[in-house]
Amino acid sequence: MKLTENNIYLRQGDITTLKCGAIVNAGNNGLTGCYQPCHNCIDNCIHTFAGVKLRLECAEIMRKQGHAEPTGQAKITSAYNLPCDYVIHTVGPIVHHRLTDKHCELLRSCYKNCLKIAVQNNIESIAFCCISTGVFGFPKQEASEIAVKTVSEFLENHNIKVIFNVFGGDDYEIYKKLLG
Repeated sequence: MKLTENNIYLRQGDITTLKCGAIVNAGNNGLTGCYQPCHNCIDNCIHTFAGVKLRLECAEIMRKQGHAEPTGQAKITSAYNLPCDYVIHTVGPIVHHRLTDKHCELLRSCYKNCLKIAVQNNIESIAFCCISTGVFGFPKQEASEIAVKTVSEFLENHNIKVIFNVFGGDDYEIYKKLLG
């Protein structure tokens, strides 16, 4: 893991193996995991390795809420079988055709709301995956720029370690350039 600046770290690897305060799950609006069996998305991986209790907790949150999780919001759960303490679930925007200002604002909200929940729960470190850049279709460069800018602005007023945990080499190179 490489410290880049002001409590921001860059790591390439499997987020489900990371021992930290919280990892972020970029999930769907049902919060109960990917609905495509054996799909290799972050949502399915986190729910699989955390175990069935995570799905049950998310299902109970959704039952009490009574509606789908809005894009840009976040919820916190226990991490169960994962080495981190918590999982913070957020629903990123889905980009079908062209990227809009609304998509960008919703992605900013994902990062802000995850960070706010972490601070409210006295979590000292949070690891972000690349929210919305997989099957949700958000362009990687623009998503990374939003992530770094939003986190940097938040860290001006809060003391929390932030890890940008990327899986692919192309994501690593984008973040490496953005973070210097």
